[in-house]
Amino acid sequence: MCILFIAVEQHPKYPLIICANRDEFHARPTQSMHVWQQPKILAGKDLEAGGTWLGLAPSGKFAALTNYRSLPLSKAPKKSRGDLVIKALTSSEPDLLTALKESAHQYHGYNLVYGSPEQLYCYDSFNNKHHTLSKGIHSICNGALDDIWPKMKEGQKLLEDAIYKKDDLSIDTLFELMANDKQALPNLLPDTGLSQEWEQLLSAIFIVSPTYGTRSTSIITYDLNGRVQVFDQSYTPSGESHTKRFFDIKKELFR
Repeated sequence: MCILFIAVEQHPKYPLIICANRDEFHARPTQSMHVWQQPKILAGKDLEAGGTWLGLAPSGKFAALTNYRSLPLSKAPKKSRGDLVIKALTSSEPDLLTALKESAHQYHGYNLVYGSPEQLYCYDSFNNKHHTLSKGIHSICNGALDDIWPKMKEGQKLLEDAIYKKDDLSIDTLFELMANDKQALPNLLPDTGLSQEWEQLLSAIFIVSPTYGTRSTSIITYDLNGRVQVFDQSYTPSGESHTKRFFDIKKELFR
């Protein structure tokens, strides 16, 4: 997962709205979002390492991961960060936080967003900081929570507009937000150790290139009645949508 925008108690009908893009090399084998049999979660699957970047449990518990981009990376072998989302969905919150802090050195840097619809948290392993997501609109990318990178600022503004202008929430508008391929001006690019060419490419919310880009978008809404809906679509290397899926999180889905 490369970028998330999260609105906490900002819409009159939807107290929690999550918009997420997964960016990855196109050659990395992936299974689209589906219900896993073991453990019982709804998630996509990284077929190379076996983990996931975003998922939900039958209770509506949510977890998602972004890599923390800081180069050069350690040359020591590290565990796959995709396992952390599974742990977050299957562990109690106090046990999880302890485990995250004790095992942070075993992984390259990451942000893990996790929790219930009532309260989400973000653990930043690079800085060893644990945050509670307060009321408002948050962005999480490849740096610290709510860093002001150009695409994070742009996405927050677009999400604000989508929420505040209408009582009814348009899922199509949220997908349009996440498909924004506008790149930042060169003088506004973050410096994370990559070449300027790569920093430029990665400065868009939606990334398109022959080798690396946005592989999928997930829109998740939690309404006042406890209903959780998931809208997910995958993309070709040229950025065209090719598979759309819809899930209504309820016990029947996991039978």
